[in-house]
Amino acid sequence: MNATHCYELSLQWTGNTGPGTSSYRAYSREHEVRARGKPVIAGSSDPAFRGDPQRWNPEELLVAALSQCHMLSYLHLAASTGIVVTAYTDTPSGTMNENPDGSGEFTEVLLRPSVTVADADMCERAQSLHDDAEKLCFIARSVNFPVHHQPLTEVDSSNPLRPG
Repeated sequence: MNATHCYELSLQWTGNTGPGTSSYRAYSREHEVRARGKPVIAGSSDPAFRGDPQRWNPEELLVAALSQCHMLSYLHLAASTGIVVTAYTDTPSGTMNENPDGSGEFTEVLLRPSVTVADADMCERAQSLHDDAEKLCFIARSVNFPVHHQPLTEVDSSNPLRPG
């Protein structure tokens, strides 16, 4: 069964310092992203483009969305296949090339998920689930650049059910 989902939000530029966009240096890149019932995301551009380094930029949010989507797809698959994940972290990075005309595009994102499983018998299957998660991730399927992953799987040494 096909289903369609709609995601609505509002975006408001809050960076008019007085003269508007009368020149490239005359305005702030600050903005706010809002969605009903959720905290505001304070946004800006990348500091390389006169943005505020204390605020999230769209490039960081894209990398975060890919990391979140992979994790959520992975955890779903783990739960569905009987793999008990006790911890999951990721340190993703994205590469964007800027062109001479001011345009640019991402060329790749690298996910580095570190997964802890309850039992050593789960490690091999847990490691292979990343390929399946990549195929399920809505965000990764929507971008036109490769999303690579370098997963690490460990066994939970604090698991009281673990033999040894």
